Amino acid sequence: MLLRAMGRVEYAPTFEAMQAFTEARTPDTPDELWLCEHPAVFTQGIAGREDHLLAPGDIPVVQTNRGGQVTFHGPGQVVVYPLVNLQRAGYFVKEYVYRIEDAVIRTLDHFGVTGHRVAGAPGIYVRLDDPGSHALLPQRPQKKLPGQPTVDPDFTGLGKIAALGIKVSRHCTYHGVALNVAMDLQPFQRINPCGYQGLETVDLSTIGVAASWDEAAQVLSHKLATALSP
Repeated sequence: MLLRAMGRVEYAPTFEAMQAFTEARTPDTPDELWLCEHPAVFTQGIAGREDHLLAPGDIPVVQTNRGGQVTFHGPGQVVVYPLVNLQRAGYFVKEYVYRIEDAVIRTLDHFGVTGHRVAGAPGIYVRLDDPGSHALLPQRPQKKLPGQPTVDPDFTGLGKIAALGIKVSRHCTYHGVALNVAMDLQPFQRINPCGYQGLETVDLSTIGVAASWDEAAQVLSHKLATALSP
């Protein structure tokens, strides 16, 4: 898998480049990881609702074709776009998402933080009162019994530290994952992050981890390249 370190790049041209790469690739095109950082921007998922944009102000809003609702990208956030041929890799979308989340969890573990999944809400979360705690969350994904109703995600005591949004076209993925490292979190208060009112967003810095963008980017890209291998 080729790692392409892009530095700080505008969101819209990067989105267009991902689309062009995916449309032009052949069954023999090597998979790539695009590693970057974006200037401040809100991005809307394909079914994103306008009422989740509370007060965007002077930050631009870009409509995309990924799944999910609105999120924020900005300096101090590591963004990785895996461009993977799932048919060649030999696994399906559900496992692809699981592998990305697992790479984020392993990245956080490198920094002494325990990442958690929440049932019904893609992404990775941390305990606000004890980010290093390994205790299982009551709201973690669990096997449903037949006839058991679906419950709304419960974010009590949690902060979201990584967001996930993907698109699959002709078995090939684009868009990806964003890990908050040391950023201005205020813009997240101008939206309902990922469509959830009152969801708190955190970064490594606010939970006491003094990691540089470069260090977090290096660890996450390595963990993703390993996790997404066939």
